[in-house]
Amino acid sequence: MSGLQLLLGLSILVVLHELGHFLAARAFKTRVEKFYLFFDFLFPFPGLLNFALFKKKIGDTEYGLGWFPLGGYVKIAGMMDESMDEEQMKLPPKPDEYRSKKNWQKLIIMLGGIIMNVLVAWLIYSMMLWQNGEEHVNVDGTKYGIHCDSIGLIAGFQEGDVVLSHDGGQQFESFRSIPREMLLDNIAEISVRRNGQVTTFKVPEDFKKRAVEMGKSHGFMDYRSPNIVDSLKPGGAVVGKLQKGDRILKVDDSSAYYFHEIIDLLQNRKNKEVNVTYLRGTDTSVLKAKVSDKGTLGFGANKDSAIVYQDINYGFFQSFAVGFVKVYKTARDYLKQFKLIFSPTIKGWKQLGGVGSMASMYSGSSEDGWSWPKFWAVTAFISVVLAVMNLLPIPMLDGGYVIILLVEMAIGRPLNERVLENLQRVGFLIIIFLMVFANGNDLYKFIMHKFFGQ
Repeated sequence: MSGLQLLLGLSILVVLHELGHFLAARAFKTRVEKFYLFFDFLFPFPGLLNFALFKKKIGDTEYGLGWFPLGGYVKIAGMMDESMDEEQMKLPPKPDEYRSKKNWQKLIIMLGGIIMNVLVAWLIYSMMLWQNGEEHVNVDGTKYGIHCDSIGLIAGFQEGDVVLSHDGGQQFESFRSIPREMLLDNIAEISVRRNGQVTTFKVPEDFKKRAVEMGKSHGFMDYRSPNIVDSLKPGGAVVGKLQKGDRILKVDDSSAYYFHEIIDLLQNRKNKEVNVTYLRGTDTSVLKAKVSDKGTLGFGANKDSAIVYQDINYGFFQSFAVGFVKVYKTARDYLKQFKLIFSPTIKGWKQLGGVGSMASMYSGSSEDGWSWPKFWAVTAFISVVLAVMNLLPIPMLDGGYVIILLVEMAIGRPLNERVLENLQRVGFLIIIFLMVFANGNDLYKFIMHKFFGQ
C-alpha cells in the first residue's frame, strides 16, 4: 500500500514538474518533442529498451506513458537532456529550438519545473490548513512530562521532564519540533523542569553523530500519556470488560501507568493471557484478557488528556500565507540536513535512502494503510524535496542546466556541444552513483532488520 501511494504521489508530482517545463517552453514558442510520464527507456540509459506502453502525437508533441516507473521527462527541441540526443545538437539551430531562445527565456524554461513543485507544495499545504487547521502543542504543554528512548536519554533528558527552553532562554518552535531543532541547529544546552525543579543540562557533543548512527533523525521523544481508555476496537480482547474513562494501572505485576509502558509490555506477551489492573472511578479491579498476535488488547488511549494544545483554524486567504511559510520552513530544514550528510564526523550519508525510504514515509497512516491527509502531507513534503534536489548543480538536473546557462551568460556565448555532452556524461555517472548508493542503503537496512533484527 505504501508503494502504491508513493507511485501515485510521484506520478502526480512528476507530471506537474514536467508540465512546468512544458508550459514555460510553449510560452516562448519552443518546440516540445516528447512529454512522458515514466521513462520510455531504462533510465538513465537512453539507448536501452526504448519503448512506450502508450503514446499519441498531438501537434509537434508526442505524449506517452513509459514502461520504467518513478520518473518522467519532457524532450525540448535543441536541448541536451536525459535523451542524450547528440545528433540533433550537431544540426544548425532552428527558430523553435531551445538553443535559439534568449538567455532569460532559457532560464525560465529551466526553472519551470522547480517553480511548479514549489507551487504544488504551497497549494497542498494551504488547502490542508484551510480545511483542517493545525494542532499546536507548546513546548511545556505536556501535563505528564516526556517519554524518551535511548537517544533522548543520551541527549540528557529523563522520563517525566518538562522541556522549557534552550541556550539561555531561547524558545523551541513547538514540542514536536524539539528533535528536529536539536539535530539541525547548534543547541548546546536545554532547560527542563525535573521533579519540580528547573534543571539545565548540556547536550553531548556526539549527540548528533549517535542519533544519525541509530537512524533517529526524529521521534526520539514524545509526551507521556496515561492509559485512560478512549475507544474500544470491535472484537478486541477487552470489549465488554473495559469502559471509556477506565484507567489501566498494571499488566500482570508490571506498571502500565503510561501508554508507552503498556505497548512494550504487550509486545512481549503476544497470544498470552494477562491480568489487567484498572481503575474505574474509585474502584480498582482486575480482568483477564488474551493479547493478540500483534501485541494489542483492542483499546485506544485518550492521548489528549496528556497535553495542552491549541486547535488553530485559518481562513481561506490566511491559509495561503501560513502555507507559504510552511513551504519555506520545510525547504530550509531539508537544506540544513546537507550539513549532517557531508559532515566527516556525523557521516549522515550513511542514512541516505532511496525508493524504500520514500515509500516508508507513507506507511502507518491508518489501519487500512491509506489516509488522504497523510498522503497529501507526504506528497507536499516530497514536492519540496524535489524542488530542492533539482536545484543541485549536477548536470542532468535542472540546477545543472541553470549553472551551464549562467556560465554561458557570463562568457557571452554558448558552450561547445562536446563540452555539453561531456558534462551530461559526468551528471549521468553522478546520478547512477546516487541511485545505487541510496537504494543500496535501503536494501542493506532491510536485510539487517529482516534477518538480523537490527
